[in-house]
Amino acid sequence: MAATPIPNTVLPQPIATHVGVPPTPTKQPTLNFDGNRAYQSVIDQVALGPRITGTTPHQQLGNQVLSHLAANGWLTRTQNFVYKNTPARNLIGVKGAQNKDIVIIGAHYDTRRKADQDPQYPNQPVPGANDGASGVAVLMELARTLEINRSDKQIWLVFFDAEDNGDLDGWDWIVGSQQFAASLTISPSAVIIVDMIGDADQEIWLERSSNLALSTEIWDIAHKLGYEQYFRKLPRWSMLDDHTPFLQRGWKAIDMIDFDYAHWHKTSDTPDKVSAQSLLRVGHTLEVWLEK
Repeated sequence: MAATPIPNTVLPQPIATHVGVPPTPTKQPTLNFDGNRAYQSVIDQVALGPRITGTTPHQQLGNQVLSHLAANGWLTRTQNFVYKNTPARNLIGVKGAQNKDIVIIGAHYDTRRKADQDPQYPNQPVPGANDGASGVAVLMELARTLEINRSDKQIWLVFFDAEDNGDLDGWDWIVGSQQFAASLTISPSAVIIVDMIGDADQEIWLERSSNLALSTEIWDIAHKLGYEQYFRKLPRWSMLDDHTPFLQRGWKAIDMIDFDYAHWHKTSDTPDKVSAQSLLRVGHTLEVWLEK
């Protein structure tokens, strides 16, 4: 993933939650998201081989994503671009009425071509089970299960290309999201990036550069669902990730990321390091927030 991590040496006190008793919700969450289906998606993506921008497995995955979106009633389009003489494309699915606030849920679908953090195999490609496939799996399952008629939002599912090969062969990080954010002529009300959230040993901390109000709102939902052990209300990392170009344009954006992952940019980033339950917790949290 694209990141410049800044770890805490001394963590601050937890950020306070909202004061007072929240109002009783007018509708109960559906929780249709299936963690086992999402986990199977991780397995299937990795089985294609490394999904490096411009390669056949990467093209195959992109086609599968578009077919899945269309089959579940999403209006699809692509944003094609060329970077460093390499063809790339962002994938977009849209659902919901045009007169509603636009919310973007994003993940990158490419994988890193060199496992430069791997001391044994630094020149081998990264399988990308967590760093790539987990975020894609969450979006794919949301595409299947979201009940748009329950939502007060128009939802865009965006799969970003060319995110994960920064600092290799002169490549930059987060190329696809930079292209996408720069091209937008509308102003999204919120942007949520889902990256590296499938770790079986899941700990999703608040990301330092993310919009705090939106982060707190979503973490509150996770806690109400009983996931407080996995969604930590403390800041831990500052990331350069796909939320960054949206923040730079002044939009409310957050990065949902579990960067405490021992297999980051290593050949050991394989499906056995990912958990269906971890995917489920993220999926349920987003499902409830999107359908409220």
